[in-house]
Amino acid sequence: MKKNGKSGDCQRPYRLAHQVLCITGFNFQHQSLIGYVELLLHPLREDLRRIKINCKQGRIYRVLIQDKWEAPFMYNDPTLEICQGDARQRNLDFFESCHLTATNAVNADNASGEVTIKIPQEVVPIVTELKPLRVSIEFSLENPQGGLKFVVPDLDGTMAEKGAHLFSYGCENSSRLWFPCIDSYSEPCTWKLEFTVDINMTAISCGDLIDTIYTSDMKKKTFHYFLSTPTAAPNIAIAVGPFEVMVDPNMHEVTHFCLPHLMPVLKHSTGFLHEAFEFYEELMSSRYPYSCYKQVFVDQAYMDRSAYATMTIFSTNLLHSARVIDQVPVSRTIMAHAIAQQFFGCYIAMQSWYDAWLPKGIAGYLCSLYLKNAFGTNEYRHFIAQELKTVQDYEQNTGAVILDPSELEGPAPRLYFPVSHPHTLSPKFAEIFEKKAHLVIRMLEIRIGRELLLQTLNKLLSLATQAAQQKFQANTWKNMLMSTSSFLKIKSTVTGKDINVFIDQWVRQSGCAKFFGNFVFNRKRNVVELELKQDMNAKGAMKYVGPLTVTIQELDGSFNHTFKIEENKTKFEITCHSKSRRNKKKKIPLMTGEEVDMDLNAMDVDSPVLWLRVDPDMTILRQVTWEQPDFMWQYQLRYERDVVAQTEAISALEQFPTPATRLALTDTIENDQCFYRVRMEAAMCLARVANSMVTSWAGPPAMMTIFRKMFGSHSCPSIVRQNNFSNFQHYYLQKTIPLAMSHLRTIHNICPPEVLRFLLDLFKYNDNSKNKFSDNYYKAVLIDALVNTISPAVSMMHITGQGPTSTLLSEDARNILEEVTRCLNLEKLLPCYKCTVTVSCLKAIRKLQRFGHVPSDWSLFKSYASFGNFFDVRLAALEALVDYTKVDASADCLSYLLDLVENDPDPCISHNILRMLSDSPPFTKKEESLLSTEALVERLWKLMNSSTSHDARLRCGGADVYHALYGRTRPSCLPIPESVMVLNLKDKTTMLNPSIIPDISESDLFDDEEDISFSTADESHTASEIEAEDRKRPAESPLPVEEVKLESNIDATIQAVSEEGSAFKVHVKEIKQPPTSEPVVTEKHREEGSAFKLKIKIGGKLPRPEEHRKDSTPPLPCIVGSPGSTNPLESSYAKEFLKFAGVNPDAIPESPVVPFSLSRSSIFASASVASNDSFAGLSEDSSSLPALSVRPKTPDDNIVRDTPPPIAVMSSEAGKDSATRDEGSSKHHKAKKKKKKNKHKHKHKHKHDKAEKGERHDRHDKDDGKSEKQSSKMEISLPFKSPDLDEPSSPEFEVI
Repeated sequence: MKKNGKSGDCQRPYRLAHQVLCITGFNFQHQSLIGYVELLLHPLREDLRRIKINCKQGRIYRVLIQDKWEAPFMYNDPTLEICQGDARQRNLDFFESCHLTATNAVNADNASGEVTIKIPQEVVPIVTELKPLRVSIEFSLENPQGGLKFVVPDLDGTMAEKGAHLFSYGCENSSRLWFPCIDSYSEPCTWKLEFTVDINMTAISCGDLIDTIYTSDMKKKTFHYFLSTPTAAPNIAIAVGPFEVMVDPNMHEVTHFCLPHLMPVLKHSTGFLHEAFEFYEELMSSRYPYSCYKQVFVDQAYMDRSAYATMTIFSTNLLHSARVIDQVPVSRTIMAHAIAQQFFGCYIAMQSWYDAWLPKGIAGYLCSLYLKNAFGTNEYRHFIAQELKTVQDYEQNTGAVILDPSELEGPAPRLYFPVSHPHTLSPKFAEIFEKKAHLVIRMLEIRIGRELLLQTLNKLLSLATQAAQQKFQANTWKNMLMSTSSFLKIKSTVTGKDINVFIDQWVRQSGCAKFFGNFVFNRKRNVVELELKQDMNAKGAMKYVGPLTVTIQELDGSFNHTFKIEENKTKFEITCHSKSRRNKKKKIPLMTGEEVDMDLNAMDVDSPVLWLRVDPDMTILRQVTWEQPDFMWQYQLRYERDVVAQTEAISALEQFPTPATRLALTDTIENDQCFYRVRMEAAMCLARVANSMVTSWAGPPAMMTIFRKMFGSHSCPSIVRQNNFSNFQHYYLQKTIPLAMSHLRTIHNICPPEVLRFLLDLFKYNDNSKNKFSDNYYKAVLIDALVNTISPAVSMMHITGQGPTSTLLSEDARNILEEVTRCLNLEKLLPCYKCTVTVSCLKAIRKLQRFGHVPSDWSLFKSYASFGNFFDVRLAALEALVDYTKVDASADCLSYLLDLVENDPDPCISHNILRMLSDSPPFTKKEESLLSTEALVERLWKLMNSSTSHDARLRCGGADVYHALYGRTRPSCLPIPESVMVLNLKDKTTMLNPSIIPDISESDLFDDEEDISFSTADESHTASEIEAEDRKRPAESPLPVEEVKLESNIDATIQAVSEEGSAFKVHVKEIKQPPTSEPVVTEKHREEGSAFKLKIKIGGKLPRPEEHRKDSTPPLPCIVGSPGSTNPLESSYAKEFLKFAGVNPDAIPESPVVPFSLSRSSIFASASVASNDSFAGLSEDSSSLPALSVRPKTPDDNIVRDTPPPIAVMSSEAGKDSATRDEGSSKHHKAKKKKKKNKHKHKHKHKHDKAEKGERHDRHDKDDGKSEKQSSKMEISLPFKSPDLDEPSSPEFEVI
């Protein structure tokens, strides 16, 4: 497979050495900016005539080269509307095909862009000498929809007093959204950045702050930044606002910026940062690669962390005070990850998107090592296990994740979105991609050793540092980019190890290994007979061949055994080191080296095996389903020191609800030496075990005694002590036990009354007055626990037919509702950190509604979801609205959610709504729902197609929702098309898809070529035409006939224009009035259907895109011609077109008739002509159509006909031609036609009388008998079929 992502590296005929970005003014009131850029380009070819750059949303005023010559330019952005025009195609496969094509059309990696600049003739001598070009572009940006966020609070005062600020944002390759550039990671350069802002504003950008210059009136100031390290445009960012500045007291190179009044929490949140820098530098034996680092905290951030060269933009929601516990590990991990991205991602960037797994994976790997250093090995191993499970679940439930599909052999795993560009990825996929990349780098560390891996990283940084210090040359800065091949080369140089097999298995393939295993002990041979099988047929599973470690804990210690997993081998043997002992107690040495006393009464007296684990260190991506007796799981939980092993044991013990399991879980909860996350898992598992043992459970409810013992008052255990969260383990346990207890149920499946009273008492006696930490998270969990006790109401409706009312509430439900209401009202007066209590209250109210205790109403959630509330509160309210939409099938609520997606000022809110709708869709394809309407389909299609061109993440999120609701095919709620041809040519359709073609080609804009006519008969048209006449089918024929003619006498004309790089153009034109040269057409024929023309045009000037929009004429698709071609059938696109039509170009002169088959769909729709219409498309069901005939053209063919000839398969010209063939061919043709007629006769009923049918058939036979001298012109007639007898055919083709 061709590595498309890297093709631009060799295609771009110039190199970018330096860029200047100067923004001379920001206007917060009108949300606009104005400025200019300068690009210093080094031509690589003497024939360079076009320069393509990326720019979206902006308005370009003029382009100058060398500050002297103004250059003409053309703007074309096919991503503004993916499926252009009013094409009635509504299936996701079609959209994603167009999406990828449109994205590639402006992909900088492919040397493409939205703006094409023609080099003036005066500059050509400079290009010929390969001297540098300085391209200056003046531009402005007004009210940007994406890429640059203006945050202007609706308050009184000046912009600085309001806290108004702006910042850049977006996913990869999104710098084009706010300034012209070459938006590719493969084009690094040095930067000079200048920003002029108001006197009370601060501009923060990449690089070193060189100077700050004030204007003479002291109203404005200009910040000058210089970035000497070669950096790609996607890694450039800006933030402007009235920021408060703090220089890090431990590292003066680091500066922190926050909005007004947030300095206290900024100091506390960033106090650890110097430790992360020191850890990374010591780990890789390399200094931080830049001379400075800036952290900027902004409101309404696009994501929690956006890393750029020398700076990172964070969300203010990461800041916290010293009183908050739960946010600390989250914020520190995110900030540490951003620092790791400075090394790999910003300083060393990916060469193409296919190499993105390397910087993303290495940064994630470094961050995980910091997490291990800061929070301990147990936290690290738990984190790895969670990441592994997340990746497994995604690949098993959603689709394959291939890190580098560039060299994939065979067909790629089918997903509903392309994976070859970051702008086409599902947001969920992008998250899983990053997690899997990190896990693969960690696997590589295990495979070759940490020291060798760190040496490799050090070598990469050293080579990049050397390259950054050199002056620009063609390949000087190639070491600043990282590709899979260069990484493997350096890895081999440093370590001497070949890891190509590893890369092929885990990077270029998808899936996780799935193992199923058990074992038995053979006492006579003293061996463990192990059986290990792989499930290679399950979704997301892969066939693993390689080493696998099995750890066995015996009486005499723990031993590791490594087996070679082969294709057909499933059984293995492990020789035990221990003999079975009859004594019941002894000290057992563990893997950690410590010896513990074990009670061996539960184990088999003949077996020395205590437990067994497969792949304990998670060395591969795997899912293990392991079978062993319950006492072994209990031993593993009690005595194994690995937190992952303990978590696995807890999960397995849920299937063994016995008193021994209860005791093991209880002991784990009470064991202070156990990791707090394991104790939390044990508490949740004990609740489920207790529910399974409800008939035999003795004593008070599970965990109540434990909680009162740990946290109850000494004098009265039923009253909880004053809060003291200084012991973090006890704090997390104090939150978890009430939550676990809320899941307890009696034999009648209701919560025990004593549990509910226990929870209400916790609210009553909660005292945080002497606690130095906030209890907001604790109170939020208590509300969650209180609501978990609710069971569905017995009766949802009472006698009067009305919904539930307060008088019908049970006492328990009333108490719960009163407590929730009290907390919610108190929160309005004294909001806590991140409004966690409000979030829990909203979730509680929605659950009360869903269970029928209170009337289901969404007005409360609508008020909390409105803009102006805190981010987390809005998310909680939106989650409730999504649930309300699904349960109550509310069209109004769904419409409100989509309104927020389209219009909400916070882009992160829009993204999260789409994420919620895709995770919990209101309906699915298999369900019948009142919400599934044509209006909803059109709205979602418009959202994906044209409303979200400014935000790739939002567009792909819309595709996720569309897929969740309707799958990949046409929604069943859409009406059956009436008069539109639906054909299936599968992947061939996208060849002529006009969504990737500009309205005006480069030739039309830059060259003064005239239209060249291929046909002399019709002087009213100045270009050769492919005429496709939409005909009413004869009564005998079940399908219509249409005809596409390709003329071949164009050798000289193509030669004349192809040298200038002109393009073929294809467009559909409806003929409302027949030309004067046409013969008289009867009214009868006019009723049979209007004809339309499919034109191919070379050269010439066409109207500008604005003119097309004004008269609603669809934009013209064009197929770029092959330069230097002297024969239309020799050009690559002509050959591709003929190949697309099923014709062998080499056989055209010799073969008068070429068989051709198309697919047909039974779904039709009526619509106007659209630029997106091609004469073939995608559909689900298909059948063959008549043959495609290639034959000489007669002079009469030049006449444009409005009346279709009454022939089913061949045109009248073909009939005239038939006499030149032998008699056997004519008979064969008639027999074949008759057979086809009879074949479909029983399937179709026609309203035409038999006389008319016979008349047409006779006329057809007469035409077949005629003969005429052949001409030198060749024609391809492509038959199409009319959908209806009584309705005139529409000149539109649709793809389903």
